[in-house]
Amino acid sequence: MDLSGKRIFPMTVSLSKAAPLESPKVEISIVIPVYNEEASIEPLVDEIRAALDPTGKNYEIVVVDDGSIDGTYPLILSLHQKEPRLKAIRLKRNFGQTAAVAAGFAYAEGGTIVAMDGDGQNDPKDIPAMLAKIDDGYDLVCGWRAPRRDPLFTRRLPSLAANGLIAWMTGVRIHDYGCTMKALRSELAKEMRLYGEMHRFIPAIAFERGARIVEMKVHHRPRLWGRSKYGIARTSRVLLDLLTVKFLLTYATRPLHAFGLIGLLCGGVGFLIGAYLTVEKIVYGGPIGGRPLLLLAILLIIIGFQFITMGLLGEMLARTYHESQDKPIYAVKEILDGRDTA
Repeated sequence: MDLSGKRIFPMTVSLSKAAPLESPKVEISIVIPVYNEEASIEPLVDEIRAALDPTGKNYEIVVVDDGSIDGTYPLILSLHQKEPRLKAIRLKRNFGQTAAVAAGFAYAEGGTIVAMDGDGQNDPKDIPAMLAKIDDGYDLVCGWRAPRRDPLFTRRLPSLAANGLIAWMTGVRIHDYGCTMKALRSELAKEMRLYGEMHRFIPAIAFERGARIVEMKVHHRPRLWGRSKYGIARTSRVLLDLLTVKFLLTYATRPLHAFGLIGLLCGGVGFLIGAYLTVEKIVYGGPIGGRPLLLLAILLIIIGFQFITMGLLGEMLARTYHESQDKPIYAVKEILDGRDTA
Protein backbone atom coordinates (compact mmCIF):
# COMPACT_ATOMS: atom_id res chain seq x y z
CA MET A 1 0.00 0.00 0.00
CA ASP A 2 1.43 3.40 -0.96
CA LEU A 3 1.07 6.68 0.96
CA SER A 4 -2.28 7.54 -0.74
CA GLY A 5 -3.89 4.39 0.59
CA LYS A 6 -4.03 2.53 -2.70
CA ARG A 7 -3.07 -1.13 -2.64
CA ILE A 8 -0.19 -2.00 -4.94
CA PHE A 9 0.16 -5.49 -6.34
CA PRO A 10 3.65 -6.61 -7.21
CA MET A 11 4.32 -7.15 -10.92
CA THR A 12 5.13 -10.68 -11.89
CA VAL A 13 7.74 -10.97 -14.63
CA SER A 14 8.09 -14.27 -16.46
CA LEU A 15 11.72 -15.02 -17.30
CA SER A 16 12.52 -17.90 -19.58
CA LYS A 17 15.30 -20.11 -18.28
CA ALA A 18 18.46 -19.55 -20.30
CA ALA A 19 19.82 -22.63 -22.01
CA PRO A 20 23.24 -23.65 -20.73
CA LEU A 21 26.06 -22.73 -23.03
CA GLU A 22 27.60 -25.76 -24.63
CA SER A 23 31.35 -25.87 -25.03
CA PRO A 24 32.40 -26.09 -28.67
CA LYS A 25 33.10 -29.57 -29.93
CA VAL A 26 36.76 -30.54 -30.00
CA GLU A 27 37.81 -31.13 -33.59
CA ILE A 28 41.47 -32.01 -33.16
CA SER A 29 43.38 -33.72 -30.33
CA ILE A 30 47.18 -33.48 -30.25
CA VAL A 31 48.49 -36.44 -28.24
CA ILE A 32 52.05 -36.05 -26.91
CA PRO A 33 53.65 -38.84 -24.83
CA VAL A 34 56.52 -37.45 -22.76
CA TYR A 35 59.14 -38.91 -20.47
CA ASN A 36 61.65 -36.52 -18.87
CA GLU A 37 61.10 -33.81 -21.49
CA GLU A 38 61.20 -30.82 -19.13
CA ALA A 39 63.19 -28.63 -21.53
CA SER A 40 61.23 -29.28 -24.70
CA ILE A 41 57.57 -29.37 -23.70
CA GLU A 42 56.93 -25.62 -23.31
CA PRO A 43 58.47 -24.61 -26.68
CA LEU A 44 56.55 -27.47 -28.31
CA VAL A 45 53.21 -26.27 -26.90
CA ASP A 46 53.94 -22.75 -28.16
CA GLU A 47 54.69 -24.13 -31.63
CA ILE A 48 51.47 -26.15 -31.67
CA ARG A 49 49.44 -23.06 -30.84
CA ALA A 50 51.23 -21.08 -33.56
CA ALA A 51 50.46 -23.83 -36.10
CA LEU A 52 46.81 -24.49 -35.18
CA ASP A 53 45.42 -21.13 -34.07
CA PRO A 54 45.34 -19.76 -37.66
CA THR A 55 43.24 -22.75 -38.79
CA GLY A 56 40.30 -21.64 -36.64
CA LYS A 57 39.66 -25.22 -35.51
CA ASN A 58 38.88 -26.09 -31.92
CA TYR A 59 41.66 -28.29 -30.58
CA GLU A 60 43.08 -29.75 -27.40
CA ILE A 61 46.60 -30.76 -26.43
CA VAL A 62 46.74 -34.05 -24.53
CA VAL A 63 50.11 -34.44 -22.81
CA VAL A 64 50.68 -37.89 -21.30
CA ASP A 65 53.44 -37.93 -18.69
CA ASP A 66 54.83 -41.47 -18.72
CA GLY A 67 56.20 -41.44 -15.16
CA SER A 68 58.78 -38.66 -15.57
CA ILE A 69 61.24 -38.25 -12.71
CA ASP A 70 62.35 -34.70 -13.53
CA GLY A 71 60.31 -31.49 -13.49
CA THR A 72 58.17 -32.41 -16.50
CA TYR A 73 54.84 -32.85 -14.73
CA PRO A 74 55.01 -29.67 -12.56
CA LEU A 75 55.79 -27.79 -15.76
CA ILE A 76 52.78 -29.38 -17.49
CA LEU A 77 50.58 -28.25 -14.60
CA SER A 78 51.97 -24.74 -14.92
CA LEU A 79 51.27 -24.73 -18.64
CA HIS A 80 47.72 -25.92 -17.99
CA GLN A 81 47.08 -22.84 -15.86
CA LYS A 82 47.97 -20.64 -18.84
CA GLU A 83 46.49 -22.83 -21.57
CA PRO A 84 43.12 -24.42 -20.68
CA ARG A 85 43.14 -26.42 -23.91
CA LEU A 86 46.05 -28.42 -22.53
CA LYS A 87 44.96 -31.66 -20.86
CA ALA A 88 47.44 -33.45 -18.59
CA ILE A 89 47.45 -37.20 -17.98
CA ARG A 90 49.97 -38.60 -15.51
CA LEU A 91 50.70 -42.33 -15.45
CA LYS A 92 51.65 -43.94 -12.14
CA ARG A 93 55.01 -45.14 -13.46
CA ASN A 94 56.98 -45.45 -16.67
CA PHE A 95 54.90 -47.88 -18.76
CA GLY A 96 56.56 -47.13 -22.11
CA GLN A 97 55.62 -45.12 -25.17
CA THR A 98 52.99 -47.56 -26.42
CA ALA A 99 51.05 -47.34 -23.15
CA ALA A 100 51.33 -43.55 -23.14
CA VAL A 101 50.05 -43.32 -26.71
CA ALA A 102 47.16 -45.68 -25.87
CA ALA A 103 46.23 -43.53 -22.85
CA GLY A 104 46.28 -40.41 -25.01
CA PHE A 105 44.03 -42.06 -27.60
CA ALA A 106 41.60 -43.16 -24.89
CA TYR A 107 41.21 -39.69 -23.34
CA ALA A 108 41.32 -37.64 -26.56
CA GLU A 109 37.99 -36.04 -27.46
CA GLY A 110 38.72 -34.74 -30.95
CA GLY A 111 37.32 -36.19 -34.15
CA THR A 112 40.87 -36.32 -35.51
CA ILE A 113 43.86 -37.32 -33.39
CA VAL A 114 47.44 -36.30 -34.14
CA ALA A 115 50.21 -38.15 -32.27
CA MET A 116 53.70 -36.68 -32.06
CA ASP A 117 56.87 -36.98 -29.99
CA GLY A 118 57.53 -34.64 -27.09
CA ASP A 119 61.26 -34.18 -27.74
CA GLY A 120 60.79 -31.36 -30.26
CA GLN A 121 62.09 -33.28 -33.29
CA ASN A 122 58.62 -33.40 -34.91
CA ASP A 123 57.57 -30.08 -36.44
CA PRO A 124 54.03 -28.90 -35.55
CA LYS A 125 53.96 -26.92 -38.81
CA ASP A 126 53.27 -30.24 -40.58
CA ILE A 127 49.99 -30.76 -38.69
CA PRO A 128 47.72 -28.67 -41.00
CA ALA A 129 48.95 -30.59 -44.06
CA MET A 130 48.24 -33.90 -42.32
CA LEU A 131 44.76 -32.71 -41.38
CA ALA A 132 44.16 -31.79 -45.01
CA LYS A 133 44.93 -35.41 -45.96
CA ILE A 134 42.33 -36.59 -43.43
CA ASP A 135 39.83 -34.18 -45.00
CA ASP A 136 40.63 -35.75 -48.38
CA GLY A 137 39.19 -39.03 -47.12
CA TYR A 138 42.18 -40.87 -45.65
CA ASP A 139 41.81 -42.61 -42.29
CA LEU A 140 45.49 -42.58 -41.33
CA VAL A 141 48.32 -40.26 -42.37
CA CYS A 142 51.80 -41.60 -41.51
CA GLY A 143 54.73 -39.25 -41.16
CA TRP A 144 57.95 -39.99 -43.06
CA ARG A 145 60.97 -38.24 -41.56
CA ALA A 146 62.86 -36.98 -44.61
CA PRO A 147 65.65 -36.17 -44.21
CA ARG A 148 66.14 -37.78 -40.83
CA ARG A 149 68.34 -35.96 -38.31
CA ASP A 150 69.70 -38.90 -36.31
CA PRO A 151 73.08 -40.67 -36.11
CA LEU A 152 73.71 -42.93 -39.10
CA PHE A 153 75.04 -46.14 -37.55
CA THR A 154 73.15 -46.25 -34.27
CA ARG A 155 69.73 -45.02 -35.47
CA ARG A 156 69.23 -44.63 -39.20
CA LEU A 157 70.75 -47.86 -40.54
CA PRO A 158 69.03 -50.14 -37.96
CA SER A 159 65.77 -48.26 -38.60
CA LEU A 160 66.15 -48.73 -42.36
CA ALA A 161 66.56 -52.48 -41.94
CA ALA A 162 63.66 -52.69 -39.47
CA ASN A 163 61.33 -50.70 -41.74
CA GLY A 164 62.11 -52.99 -44.67
CA LEU A 165 61.48 -56.11 -42.57
CA ILE A 166 58.22 -54.78 -41.11
CA ALA A 167 56.93 -53.69 -44.53
CA TRP A 168 57.77 -57.10 -46.00
CA MET A 169 56.12 -59.09 -43.21
CA THR A 170 53.00 -56.95 -42.81
CA GLY A 171 52.46 -56.07 -46.48
CA VAL A 172 51.99 -52.36 -45.63
CA ARG A 173 54.62 -50.57 -47.71
CA ILE A 174 55.58 -47.39 -45.89
CA HIS A 175 59.06 -46.00 -45.35
CA ASP A 176 59.06 -44.97 -41.69
CA TYR A 177 57.28 -47.15 -39.14
CA GLY A 178 59.21 -45.51 -36.30
CA CYS A 179 57.84 -42.00 -36.86
CA THR A 180 55.43 -41.19 -34.03
CA MET A 181 53.86 -38.31 -35.95
CA LYS A 182 50.60 -39.59 -37.36
CA ALA A 183 47.09 -38.25 -37.92
CA LEU A 184 44.15 -40.61 -37.72
CA ARG A 185 40.42 -40.59 -37.26
CA SER A 186 39.21 -40.92 -33.68
CA GLU A 187 37.07 -44.01 -34.30
CA LEU A 188 40.10 -45.81 -35.72
CA ALA A 189 42.35 -44.82 -32.82
CA LYS A 190 39.89 -45.84 -30.13
CA GLU A 191 39.28 -49.34 -31.48
CA MET A 192 43.00 -50.17 -31.46
CA ARG A 193 44.43 -52.32 -28.68
CA LEU A 194 48.11 -51.50 -28.28
CA TYR A 195 50.56 -53.57 -26.21
CA GLY A 196 54.31 -53.99 -25.92
CA GLU A 197 56.04 -51.86 -28.57
CA MET A 198 53.08 -51.92 -30.94
CA HIS A 199 52.69 -48.16 -31.35
CA ARG A 200 55.11 -48.46 -34.27
CA PHE A 201 52.81 -51.02 -35.92
CA ILE A 202 49.77 -48.71 -35.99
CA PRO A 203 49.76 -48.66 -39.84
CA ALA A 204 49.66 -52.47 -40.00
CA ILE A 205 46.91 -52.67 -37.37
CA ALA A 206 44.92 -49.96 -39.16
CA PHE A 207 45.34 -51.77 -42.47
CA GLU A 208 43.89 -54.92 -40.91
CA ARG A 209 40.84 -52.86 -39.93
CA GLY A 210 40.37 -51.69 -43.53
CA ALA A 211 41.73 -48.15 -43.07
CA ARG A 212 42.76 -45.99 -46.02
CA ILE A 213 46.42 -45.09 -45.41
CA VAL A 214 48.72 -42.50 -46.95
CA GLU A 215 52.32 -41.52 -46.17
CA MET A 216 53.55 -37.93 -46.08
CA LYS A 217 57.02 -36.47 -45.70
CA VAL A 218 57.43 -34.43 -42.52
CA HIS A 219 60.23 -32.28 -41.18
CA HIS A 220 62.62 -33.92 -38.72
CA ARG A 221 64.68 -31.58 -36.59
CA PRO A 222 67.91 -32.26 -34.69
CA ARG A 223 67.45 -33.05 -31.01
CA LEU A 224 68.17 -29.95 -28.94
CA TRP A 225 67.25 -31.22 -25.46
CA GLY A 226 67.65 -34.43 -23.50
CA ARG A 227 68.67 -37.76 -24.98
CA SER A 228 66.96 -40.46 -26.96
CA LYS A 229 65.20 -43.27 -25.09
CA TYR A 230 65.69 -45.68 -27.99
CA GLY A 231 68.61 -47.85 -28.90
CA ILE A 232 69.68 -51.12 -30.44
CA ALA A 233 68.76 -52.89 -27.18
CA ARG A 234 65.07 -52.53 -28.10
CA THR A 235 65.54 -54.53 -31.34
CA SER A 236 64.68 -57.89 -29.79
CA ARG A 237 61.42 -56.57 -28.35
CA VAL A 238 60.45 -55.02 -31.67
CA LEU A 239 61.13 -58.29 -33.50
CA LEU A 240 59.00 -60.25 -31.04
CA ASP A 241 56.16 -57.75 -31.37
CA LEU A 242 56.52 -57.97 -35.15
CA LEU A 243 55.92 -61.73 -34.93
CA THR A 244 52.87 -61.05 -32.77
CA VAL A 245 51.48 -58.51 -35.23
CA LYS A 246 52.14 -60.82 -38.19
CA PHE A 247 50.31 -63.66 -36.45
CA LEU A 248 47.38 -61.46 -35.44
CA LEU A 249 47.05 -59.94 -38.89
CA THR A 250 47.16 -63.29 -40.69
CA TYR A 251 45.91 -65.98 -38.33
CA ALA A 252 43.98 -64.26 -35.52
CA THR A 253 40.67 -65.77 -36.69
CA ARG A 254 42.13 -69.04 -38.04
CA PRO A 255 45.04 -70.18 -35.83
CA LEU A 256 44.64 -73.79 -37.00
CA HIS A 257 45.93 -72.71 -40.43
CA ALA A 258 49.25 -71.71 -38.84
CA PHE A 259 49.76 -74.47 -36.27
CA GLY A 260 48.02 -77.12 -38.35
CA LEU A 261 50.31 -76.55 -41.34
CA ILE A 262 53.40 -77.04 -39.19
CA GLY A 263 51.80 -80.09 -37.59
CA LEU A 264 50.96 -81.64 -40.96
CA LEU A 265 54.50 -81.06 -42.25
CA CYS A 266 56.14 -82.59 -39.16
CA GLY A 267 53.68 -85.48 -38.97
CA GLY A 268 53.94 -86.11 -42.73
CA VAL A 269 57.73 -86.28 -42.69
CA GLY A 270 57.63 -88.54 -39.65
CA PHE A 271 55.10 -90.82 -41.34
CA LEU A 272 57.24 -91.05 -44.51
CA ILE A 273 60.33 -91.93 -42.49
CA GLY A 274 58.34 -94.55 -40.59
CA ALA A 275 56.98 -96.02 -43.85
CA TYR A 276 60.50 -96.19 -45.27
CA LEU A 277 61.77 -98.04 -42.20
CA THR A 278 58.79 -100.42 -42.32
CA VAL A 279 59.47 -101.31 -45.98
CA GLU A 280 63.16 -101.77 -45.20
CA LYS A 281 62.29 -104.09 -42.34
CA ILE A 282 59.92 -106.19 -44.50
CA VAL A 283 62.16 -106.35 -47.57
CA TYR A 284 65.59 -106.68 -46.03
CA GLY A 285 64.69 -107.95 -42.56
CA GLY A 286 67.34 -105.84 -40.85
CA PRO A 287 66.91 -104.48 -37.31
CA ILE A 288 65.46 -100.95 -37.06
CA GLY A 289 64.75 -100.69 -33.33
CA GLY A 290 68.01 -98.98 -32.43
CA ARG A 291 68.27 -96.66 -35.41
CA PRO A 292 68.16 -92.88 -34.75
CA LEU A 293 65.94 -92.50 -37.82
CA LEU A 294 63.16 -94.40 -36.06
CA LEU A 295 63.39 -92.09 -33.04
CA LEU A 296 63.25 -89.08 -35.38
CA ALA A 297 60.10 -90.45 -37.06
CA ILE A 298 58.38 -90.97 -33.71
CA LEU A 299 59.43 -87.50 -32.52
CA LEU A 300 58.13 -85.79 -35.68
CA ILE A 301 54.78 -87.62 -35.49
CA ILE A 302 54.34 -86.62 -31.84
CA ILE A 303 55.31 -82.98 -32.55
CA GLY A 304 52.91 -82.89 -35.50
CA PHE A 305 50.09 -84.16 -33.32
CA GLN A 306 50.88 -81.52 -30.68
CA PHE A 307 50.87 -78.68 -33.21
CA ILE A 308 47.52 -79.75 -34.63
CA THR A 309 46.10 -79.98 -31.11
CA MET A 310 47.49 -76.51 -30.34
CA GLY A 311 45.79 -75.17 -33.47
CA LEU A 312 42.44 -76.65 -32.43
CA LEU A 313 42.78 -75.09 -28.98
CA GLY A 314 43.64 -71.77 -30.66
CA GLU A 315 40.49 -72.02 -32.77
CA MET A 316 38.40 -72.50 -29.62
CA LEU A 317 40.07 -69.52 -27.91
CA ALA A 318 39.61 -67.30 -30.97
CA ARG A 319 35.92 -68.12 -31.16
CA THR A 320 35.48 -67.58 -27.42
CA TYR A 321 37.25 -64.21 -27.69
CA HIS A 322 35.13 -62.91 -30.57
CA GLU A 323 31.80 -64.31 -29.38
CA SER A 324 32.17 -63.31 -25.71
CA GLN A 325 32.80 -59.67 -26.70
CA ASP A 326 30.41 -59.74 -29.64
CA LYS A 327 33.45 -58.65 -31.63
CA PRO A 328 32.98 -58.97 -35.39
CA ILE A 329 35.72 -60.34 -37.62
CA TYR A 330 35.05 -57.60 -40.17
CA ALA A 331 34.95 -53.78 -40.30
CA VAL A 332 31.99 -51.99 -41.93
CA LYS A 333 32.69 -48.75 -43.81
CA GLU A 334 29.10 -47.74 -44.59
CA ILE A 335 25.57 -49.19 -44.77
CA LEU A 336 22.91 -48.23 -47.31
CA ASP A 337 19.52 -49.36 -46.06
CA GLY A 338 17.19 -47.24 -48.20
CA ARG A 339 16.56 -44.67 -45.47
CA ASP A 340 19.89 -43.04 -44.83
CA THR A 341 23.63 -43.65 -44.95
CA ALA A 342 25.36 -44.78 -41.75
